[in-house]
Amino acid sequence: MTHSISIKINGVDRKLEIKDNELLLDVIRDKAGVKSVKAGCWRGECGLCTVLLDGKPVKSCLVLGVEADGRDVKTAEGLAPEGQLSPIQKLFVEKGAMQCGFCTPSFVLTASYLLSVNRNPTESEIREYLSGHICRCGTYKQMIEAILECAKQQNQTK
Repeated sequence: MTHSISIKINGVDRKLEIKDNELLLDVIRDKAGVKSVKAGCWRGECGLCTVLLDGKPVKSCLVLGVEADGRDVKTAEGLAPEGQLSPIQKLFVEKGAMQCGFCTPSFVLTASYLLSVNRNPTESEIREYLSGHICRCGTYKQMIEAILECAKQQNQTK
């Protein structure tokens, strides 16, 4: 059976026809064409499919597309409107917090959320937030440095 849903993805309202058992991950990638959201484990363990759903991180491989009807989804592209990288995205680049880049969108989204709810996270708190994500290249140290630096910079500007 198919359903018509209304969903906002990265600020763009969309009406999509989806199957009732279609995952949000597939809706975002296949119906909306947003490819930064990756499939890894399909069990919610690797975190590669993380998106912000109504502002909170969720693993889109565990959410049905119909559950996102009327809701707001943000991906890494949504953090960079008009191609302008957000501060956390810039710092991931500057600190070398990515190698292959496959996992980077999910880490950046999680870091962005963390910094929105905790302006001054400790290294331990950052590790806790990142614990649901896997980076095969092992750039965790650089990611932590980028997040700590972003927190420092945002606290200096406010």
